[in-house]
Amino acid sequence: MADKQFVKLIIEDKVAVITIDHPPVNALNAPTLKELSETVDEIIANPEVKAAVITGGGQMAFIAGADINEFTAITSAEQAVAASQRGQSVFSKIEYSPKPFIAAINGVALGGGMELAMACHLRIIGDRAKMGQPEINLGIIPGWGGTQRLPRLVGKAKAMELILTGDQITAQEAYRLNLVNKVVPGGEVLKTARDLGKKIAQKSAIVAKAAVDAINASVKSPAEGLAYEASQFGVLFQTEDMREGVAAFLEKRQPAFKDK
Repeated sequence: MADKQFVKLIIEDKVAVITIDHPPVNALNAPTLKELSETVDEIIANPEVKAAVITGGGQMAFIAGADINEFTAITSAEQAVAASQRGQSVFSKIEYSPKPFIAAINGVALGGGMELAMACHLRIIGDRAKMGQPEINLGIIPGWGGTQRLPRLVGKAKAMELILTGDQITAQEAYRLNLVNKVVPGGEVLKTARDLGKKIAQKSAIVAKAAVDAINASVKSPAEGLAYEASQFGVLFQTEDMREGVAAFLEKRQPAFKDK
């Protein structure tokens, strides 16, 4: 399993560590997302792997989100829906994997980064890291499962607040909301996640799979909600406010939305 351009993979003690390494902030552009999808497939198929950790390269970010520059190339609702569904497909593959995935959130996890973390079964976060779904500031909604997974993790009211305001929350607030499992000093995030993976890897893989499947079965399938999220993601890509939000982000200024 050779390293790819943006995704690095190390397997040790039956735990796979996936590092998203796309400087400066590990944005999930299309090639990175494709490499992540292929790496997840490799891990699921490898009988020597019993748990996996996903983290970000460098010290700044876990994953700061999607690559906003790619948004400027989307010119139709159909293209936007397809972009949404590509991300949803990869993250659903992680969520419904028979092997537990652990997010080692070593820096900011925003937008698609937070959505990836929520798709993982467990989340360890550094004490100075932040999380958030700021898509509303771009004139869109979360398109990779955020509208579906966040309410299940923190409750409908808090999910509404975070998605409608685009506010970021601290690691401590994320823990209080049950969005993450543990807060640790920043330098210990990956080690803590790997140790947790090793602990799980000592258990029966058959039993772990049964546990993951049973817990997932207790939650209604999000397929219908994901389809609606993708359709609305497509609709919003045709609005003036979306174009203004993306332009403002790329120009590093406040957006002036016109509600159309």
